[in-house]
Amino acid sequence: MIPRRILLVDDEANIRLLLSSILEAAGYVVDLAEDGFVALHKLQHARPDLLISDLRMPNMNGFELLSVVRTRFPRIPIIAISGEFLSAVHEGPLADAFFQKGSYTPPQLLEKVADLLEDTYARKAVKSASSPIWAPTGDAPVMLTCGSCLRSFPIDPCNDLEKSKQADCIFCGAHLDVQLVAVGVVQSSGS
Repeated sequence: MIPRRILLVDDEANIRLLLSSILEAAGYVVDLAEDGFVALHKLQHARPDLLISDLRMPNMNGFELLSVVRTRFPRIPIIAISGEFLSAVHEGPLADAFFQKGSYTPPQLLEKVADLLEDTYARKAVKSASSPIWAPTGDAPVMLTCGSCLRSFPIDPCNDLEKSKQADCIFCGAHLDVQLVAVGVVQSSGS
């Protein structure tokens, strides 16, 4: 059996080393990238079976990277990992799963990787109508992901969503109806 390939993208060398060791010990071939630009360069030369990416990185952040990957390679399953953002929406337009740094165990990650790789060929290249809001855990901005163009942009949930519960994508202009799902997490649908 040919080992499955995973592209791991994180600007922190220690995280790359730790996660690649865990994944390689489980039998996966792991390619590493320190930011979105390096990851896109690697994607041009060899397509991975799965992508794991941090969201907050220099040069090209994870939101931008995952938007490009979803648009150009919609069948690649994606796991987003972040220590600065929270999301209870596990299946959205940018990621098939989300783990908050420090809040998951290696067996949980390996189980999700195996599940996503098992479903790879059944994946549909369809854009989701729902979009997560990525709530910050620190001083990071709150980010809304457009379900139409798959780009993320910062919003002020108090001002932008307080009265109308609606927002327009700053990139493509799609109208997003936003609905509160849980504290710090909202879900939206494009129209």
